[in-house]
Amino acid sequence: MKLTSQEEYGLRCLLQIARRPEEISTIKEIASREGLTPTHVAKLLRVMHKAGLVTSIRGRKGGFQLGRPADQIQVSAVLGALGGRLYGEGFCKSHRGRKRICVHDTDCSIRSLWVTIDSLVQDALSRMRLKDLLRTEKQMFTWGSSNFQELSVGKTASLTV
Repeated sequence: MKLTSQEEYGLRCLLQIARRPEEISTIKEIASREGLTPTHVAKLLRVMHKAGLVTSIRGRKGGFQLGRPADQIQVSAVLGALGGRLYGEGFCKSHRGRKRICVHDTDCSIRSLWVTIDSLVQDALSRMRLKDLLRTEKQMFTWGSSNFQELSVGKTASLTV
């Protein structure tokens, strides 16, 4: 499993805005701080604007601000807007090989694996807010290990396919 560059860079750009909640952040400033091109940052911010994660302020002193406070933005919503879920509804249709439907359509242990992992990931990401990511790396490791201990193999027994 891999995060896309859109998800990684989009989240990083959103954190740049979240670190300065009282200011208006410009594309040029965000691009400079993240080492990205202004064109790429503009594309990412358009996607996040459509999802309501940022608001745009037009004009000479314009730029971007968070669409709502950082403690109200779930990381799952950010990653969902930028790239979608790990396992979506159309996954099996796009991996059916040359057949009309997947040969494993009625009994697929791999599908149950992806559904279980997706549920665990979505559970963790929906509990995490953008504000949580404003911590240092060390603080985040500590916070994560104490907040996600219950996401264990025992929980997967309650998940349904």
